[in-house]
Amino acid sequence: MGTRSLKFLITGNLGYVGPVLTRHLRRVFPNSTIIGYDTGYFGHCLTSTSGFPERLLDAQYYGDIREFPATLLDGVDAVILLAAVSNDPMGNQFEAVTGDINHLATVRIAELAREKGVKNLVFASSCSMYGAADVPRKESDQLHPLTAYARSKVATEEGLAVLDTNEMVITALRFATACGMSDRLRLDLVLNDFVACALTSGMVSVLSDGTSWRPLIDVKDMARAIEWAATRTKEEGGRVVRVNTGSDSWNYQVHELADTVSEKIPGTKVIINTDALPDKRSYSVDFSLFKSLAPNHQPQVTLSQSIEELYQGMKEIGFNLSDFRDSEFMRLKVLVWHISESRLNNDLRWVDV
Repeated sequence: MGTRSLKFLITGNLGYVGPVLTRHLRRVFPNSTIIGYDTGYFGHCLTSTSGFPERLLDAQYYGDIREFPATLLDGVDAVILLAAVSNDPMGNQFEAVTGDINHLATVRIAELAREKGVKNLVFASSCSMYGAADVPRKESDQLHPLTAYARSKVATEEGLAVLDTNEMVITALRFATACGMSDRLRLDLVLNDFVACALTSGMVSVLSDGTSWRPLIDVKDMARAIEWAATRTKEEGGRVVRVNTGSDSWNYQVHELADTVSEKIPGTKVIINTDALPDKRSYSVDFSLFKSLAPNHQPQVTLSQSIEELYQGMKEIGFNLSDFRDSEFMRLKVLVWHISESRLNNDLRWVDV
């Protein structure tokens, strides 16, 4: 596998997943060409002690995916679409932009990739499109997107499904909620938030009543899944595949996550807001299709390992922000800060200076 010479293009590579994915692809395909394309909203949000992660790229391009240049697709074997307004709070505040970026621009890149003869296209979708579910959801089950972010993922999947692929293999990876350490750490993700709470205050503060279900996947395992999707053939599931991406053993209630963090980080107390209403975004997910399609790319990281790597990684960078929920570790706060400094306008476009 490592001797294969492929050309990968990653959109949104300067985010949370991109650095981990780049390192993984470079290790698995050392002879590959890897290029990145990103608008740079979060490029400065580095949380690494091992140097600039983009040094592993062959080239880094900057720009808005709403004006993505088709020439960058020349000779590309696989396009990996990570670029997105990437969570519910951002989607709620920038709903129209979320549709433009997450849906329309993404489908346009897929159309350009098809025309350029790209072999594989990978779309980072989300299990959040199930919304509320009392039994584990399969890919064939009815969707119930509750937020602008989730609706944008549904719309993109539908756009890709009706695309004349022209031999291009398309995979929509419906990822479980991401977690784990990264060179650009996000703390607006449930497990990452809990570990940060434990490190800075000795308490895990659960803002909801803790009963909601949430499947998780470590960012390293996201990279393994993307590797599979970026290199699979149509014989592995068909020309277009939508697949829940995670592990059945990683379906947890939020209070279970808090309790496990408390167990792994001694001295940590758990405080649950028992007066809060249950989170409507509560869903467990069936990952059996992914297990059958990609048996050699199944999640390997355990919940305990994710917690330990987050804890040690944050200690290494000297993380001590007790008010981190009001910091650049929350992606919405970064966008609002850029706008307040007149660097971005309300359409999330850079302002010329």
